[in-house]
Amino acid sequence: MVTPMAPSKDVLSFGPFRLAPSERLLTRAGTPVELGARALDILIALVLRPNEVITKKELLSLVWPGVTVEEYSLRFHLANLRKALGDGKDGARYITTLAGRGYCFVAPVTRSREEVEAAAPVATDFSYANLPGRLALMVGRDEDVLLISKHLIAARFVSIVGAGGVGKTTVAIAVGHHLIEAFKGEVLVVDLSVLSDPGLVATAIAALLGLSVQSEDATPTLIAFLRGKRMLLILDTCEHLIDAVAALTSKIYVEAPDVHILATSREILQVEGEHVYRLDTLTCPPEGAEVLSAAAQTFPAPRLFIQRAAASDARMDLGDAEVAAIVRICRKLDGVALAIELAARRVEAYGLYQTENLLDQHLAFVLLSHRSATPRQRTLQAALDWSYQLLSELERAVLRRLAVFVGNFTLDAALEVITDTAIDQSQVLSALDNLVAKSMVATRPIGALMRYRLLDTTRAYVLNIATDNAEAAGLAARHATYYRRWLDQSGSNWPTLSTGSERSPHFSALNNARHALEWCFGEGGDVQLGIKLAAAAAPVFLTMSLLRECCLWSERAIAALDDATSDGAEEMQLQACLGVASLHIHGPSEAALAALNRSLMIAEARGDVLSQVMMLWTLSLFCVRQAEFKIALEYAKRAGAVARTTEEPDAAALAQSALGRALHFVGDYTGARAELEAALQYWSSTRRTYLGIDERIQTSVVLMRTLWAQGFPAQAVERARQTLDDAKLSSNPVTLAVTLSWVPGILIWAGDYQSAAEHVNWLIPYAESHSLSPNLHVGRAYKGTLAIYSGNPAAGVQTLQDCLKHLHARNTASNRFLHQRKVEFNIALTQGLITIGRVDEGIALIDETMSRVEENGELYLLPEVLRIKGCAILASSEHRVDQAEACFSQSLELSRRQGARAWELRTAIDLARLLANRGRPGDGRKLLQPILEQFTEGRDTADHRTAERLLRELGRDQ
Repeated sequence: MVTPMAPSKDVLSFGPFRLAPSERLLTRAGTPVELGARALDILIALVLRPNEVITKKELLSLVWPGVTVEEYSLRFHLANLRKALGDGKDGARYITTLAGRGYCFVAPVTRSREEVEAAAPVATDFSYANLPGRLALMVGRDEDVLLISKHLIAARFVSIVGAGGVGKTTVAIAVGHHLIEAFKGEVLVVDLSVLSDPGLVATAIAALLGLSVQSEDATPTLIAFLRGKRMLLILDTCEHLIDAVAALTSKIYVEAPDVHILATSREILQVEGEHVYRLDTLTCPPEGAEVLSAAAQTFPAPRLFIQRAAASDARMDLGDAEVAAIVRICRKLDGVALAIELAARRVEAYGLYQTENLLDQHLAFVLLSHRSATPRQRTLQAALDWSYQLLSELERAVLRRLAVFVGNFTLDAALEVITDTAIDQSQVLSALDNLVAKSMVATRPIGALMRYRLLDTTRAYVLNIATDNAEAAGLAARHATYYRRWLDQSGSNWPTLSTGSERSPHFSALNNARHALEWCFGEGGDVQLGIKLAAAAAPVFLTMSLLRECCLWSERAIAALDDATSDGAEEMQLQACLGVASLHIHGPSEAALAALNRSLMIAEARGDVLSQVMMLWTLSLFCVRQAEFKIALEYAKRAGAVARTTEEPDAAALAQSALGRALHFVGDYTGARAELEAALQYWSSTRRTYLGIDERIQTSVVLMRTLWAQGFPAQAVERARQTLDDAKLSSNPVTLAVTLSWVPGILIWAGDYQSAAEHVNWLIPYAESHSLSPNLHVGRAYKGTLAIYSGNPAAGVQTLQDCLKHLHARNTASNRFLHQRKVEFNIALTQGLITIGRVDEGIALIDETMSRVEENGELYLLPEVLRIKGCAILASSEHRVDQAEACFSQSLELSRRQGARAWELRTAIDLARLLANRGRPGDGRKLLQPILEQFTEGRDTADHRTAERLLRELGRDQ
């Protein structure tokens, strides 16, 4: 695809033509000229360098970058381009061929910016907006657009209802453009025509919005996100999913009162709040009225016919007789826009009157044979029948084959899937361009490439045409094979796609992959190909947080394995993805663990080192989330041993991150830091996700806590802020929420309660809007922690106790996630209980916590647990000073053994104060002074300030 060298807003004018490269739009006297994608690329390349010879080789490299193409293709598209421009007719001259040298654009070219600037998009912070460009030509619908826009603003929910081919999608997109400023750019278009499973409606919308769905039903996540947001949601082509769409739109309408919904459908949704706008066909002059040329052209139907005929280079006089014939054609076609367009495209080949005669002959036969359909359905069916029969045999064959695609597809996809021994690539190119010219195939640029598409009505028509079973099976197999390769090559790019316009092409391809999976596992499908396709699709579904689909297709593929296909790379991939997806949906379960272990076993049997390390890394993470840190460390050590058998850098980084994380939680901070920093050094130069997890961010989170514990609070806070910035760039809600759920802890330890509160106040609504209940509970627990440390301990205790009650329901993913954080919040809760005088409860809680810590190997907070226990004992009625001092001494010893100077300083402060109270201020000072002097940073932290203040007091007491 040619990248314009002109500024993106430039419009290039020559003769009666205006070319906007950034819009990929060529107009002639204001009327769009339809060109194939390659012909338009050639034109852009030539017009951007007028009066300059461009060699054939250079032109081929510009238009087909990285692809070897026959010179025939260049000549073919140049011929079509010259025809569209009228090159050589009536003295017009645009493109000159210089024998042996190349091609040159010779017409004068001028530049301007006015038109494109007028269509500049509205600035918006809504990165997932995906409203496609306004359709180049829309006739007779201005009043409809205005009325629908008015109703939509006032009533919030409008359904555009009308027959197939009437132009519902065209009008809906135009309404989106009309209202884009009113919604500050927050307009999302969801093409439902590509879905066949009603259960995927909410999932498709959620995925377009970048939401991570951590359950089998995406509806709660979607509703939570939409609640409180003002945006326009356009749901296009709802009729085949009518019940699912009706149920979902009803919930959105009631529970997200700032969301406006525009639906297009052949039938009414019949739900609360829906206002129906019936889109009628285009009007013609009334029957029996005298038809004069000027008057007739004021009616939309004949005006559309005339413009479409002119766009296909038809030569027509527009006298009264000719316009009367056009009106007769439009009446016979009931004003159905698509039918009129199909007929108009034939004028260039047959002339106006012969087109009318052919249409009359066909309509007389077809309309009688479809008496059960509505008149407009029969009219459109007749127009499609007629248009199909006028195609060449090659064009018919290519059109039938194109129906294998759902939604948009690229030229490369068409060439690979359609081509076989009977039809070669040059024939596909020729037929495709002709089908575009005849309105049987639509085109529209999406992202950087031109996309092709059969309109829903056209595709439905073609699918009803009987085809050879062997040919259909071969076509479906090539289609599945192509999208399997696309998944392998492009599916991993999903984490880098941060805008709606970037995601749209991937959704189109993914919809085709879904369609291919349904064929593979359906009656007459190729199950073995389906297993390979599912193995390629599963990690993409996982990365896109389409967890339900990941489980669905992984399970179907695993169930289809036989002796020849089990124990292979595909099963290894499928089991791994099934395990991780199940972990996200259901939490750490026996089923998830079994799938992960099965994948590991296959990787070991195959000698696949990277996959072994990845599964051991995943199992270690599984155990960390279960707060089983001893087992997590064992898995991490195994990963390291396996990684050392290869020079694969990803294996080393994964093993280092797993080991660093496990060492952190068992309290080996020196070892943890070395491993974590080594992993991050590798990941700093690459952006990777593993089974849907951005381990670079997670590793950075553990490192910030390690730095704090080692006594580098300034570096820890800086690392926290940098990690949060990186998480925001990841475009993954889970990654950002997880990061947000750890950052407040660092800020609370530093005594920066205001910043901690700001982050908590960000975390709670963010987690709530994305239905991330584990992170939501963490945010609320931090609320309680902050209350305890900020002077409102009674309220804080109540909040924390309410949050920790969730741990009693131990079968949910949310509670297992919070279980990992229980020790941290128990320490805060114990402090709160001591402060409000419920000391015995505090002692009981901290004793229970200590037992848990020793059982699970959760040693990273054990110095703090010992310190808080000492504080609780001191506050008790028995006032057992010797026992408290013993707890402080144990805490100090363990802190020094771990290299945890942060915990050592905290305990030294409490022990020094105890010694002073026992008449030994000098001993207290000797204890505290050298510990504080070890710190090279962090003078502004609460602990550092407290230590300095206490040292001054101890000095006065001597």
